[in-house]
Amino acid sequence: MPNARSLLSDVVFNDVRATVLDNNPGMDPDLASRILADALAFVATAASAPGQALVPSRAVDEGWHALILHTPLYYSLCARFGNFVHHLPQRPDPGRSNQAVLERTITAIKAAGYEVDRDLWRSPDDQLVRVAASCQHSDESGPIVLIPKPKG
Repeated sequence: MPNARSLLSDVVFNDVRATVLDNNPGMDPDLASRILADALAFVATAASAPGQALVPSRAVDEGWHALILHTPLYYSLCARFGNFVHHLPQRPDPGRSNQAVLERTITAIKAAGYEVDRDLWRSPDDQLVRVAASCQHSDESGPIVLIPKPKG
């Protein structure tokens, strides 16, 4: 089973993890690593599965945001898996939350061969893992958009 953590070198992983930690003062570095690893698995799966409506949990979205802020890295990560995964945020709204969509995403990530940290895939109003990201993705109506493989 591929380890999503291994998609980045230690130096690069730690740089992106630092972004998660900077955005979440007081967060345990191990939790930031777990969030980033699941965000990597999400992006790799979404980029390699065009046509599937996949969404991250609010906690995993925090790691996705950190990846996006490292634009050259994010661009090359998406290119490595075939498609650029755009991020179109929605404000958190428990009324829009759809656990079935999260479960479909978890199933796709596992089918791609990655492990999933279930504690990071809870509903947006669950407070087990608190993150700064004020963002939620609820369904296939548009938060995740794929475009063909970037040129270059």
